[in-house]
Amino acid sequence: MIDIIKETFMEVLEQTGSKLLVPELKDDVILLESGLDSLGFAILVATLEEKLEFDPFTLMGEPFYPSTFGEFVEIYEKMNPNK
Repeated sequence: MIDIIKETFMEVLEQTGSKLLVPELKDDVILLESGLDSLGFAILVATLEEKLEFDPFTLMGEPFYPSTFGEFVEIYEKMNPNK
């Protein structure tokens, strides 16, 4: 799943005309410092919902907003209804 998330992240960067502001997407990368703005993240989540067929943020009991790329991926892995 992490490969799909990374691939989609890079696609959305390209679509929005943004650039990755870090050398590599690693677990400790701060999302707000990655290159995507809030609109980019909304597009990322919507695109991932199309590809993965679920939105973990709507499945959560209590909302949690990830601050790092690792937390973002972890949310998708934990909330995956297809696992």
